[in-house]
Amino acid sequence: MEAWLTGKLLVAMPVLDDPNFSRSVVFILDHDEDGALGVVINRASDVPVSDAVETFVDLVPSPSVLFGGGPVEPTALVAIGRSTGVDERADTTIIEGLQLVDLDEDPVFAGINLTQVRLFAGYAGWSPGQLEQEVWHGAWAVVDVDAGDLFTATPETLWRDVLRRQRGPLRLVADFPEDAALN
Repeated sequence: MEAWLTGKLLVAMPVLDDPNFSRSVVFILDHDEDGALGVVINRASDVPVSDAVETFVDLVPSPSVLFGGGPVEPTALVAIGRSTGVDERADTTIIEGLQLVDLDEDPVFAGINLTQVRLFAGYAGWSPGQLEQEVWHGAWAVVDVDAGDLFTATPETLWRDVLRRQRGPLRLVADFPEDAALN
């Protein structure tokens, strides 16, 4: 099975009725025959990053808070970093310039210029074939990621912003009302 979703964004469509993912934007970290794993990148919390870790605070852009990465293991921390260097440990690279960050290591990696880090509490997970079915049924739009999406200063508008930069009918979804019954 081709891991065609790794490094892509999933944008929740209005038909998705799971409150965990309503109007969410999910960055897919891994997609293979075992399923898929990602983090919701537009749900900033009120918890300062400094309450969770101290070593990466200077690399966290505004808002400098933990993000709700998803409903699975909400106490687990997932960190994604933007770098201009190449990590020799290829298993940490998601796509060029974005990689998983080991929170137990010093933020200054040999051979890597880590410029930003975003921290997520929890993650989203799908069993084998589950995400493909959800995409097939129109619950998610699959779009390309812009590295800035993960580090946006305005996560509350990211769902709409990502949709507005798309071409064709998908762009129109950005203006779909929160409650269609009020339309």
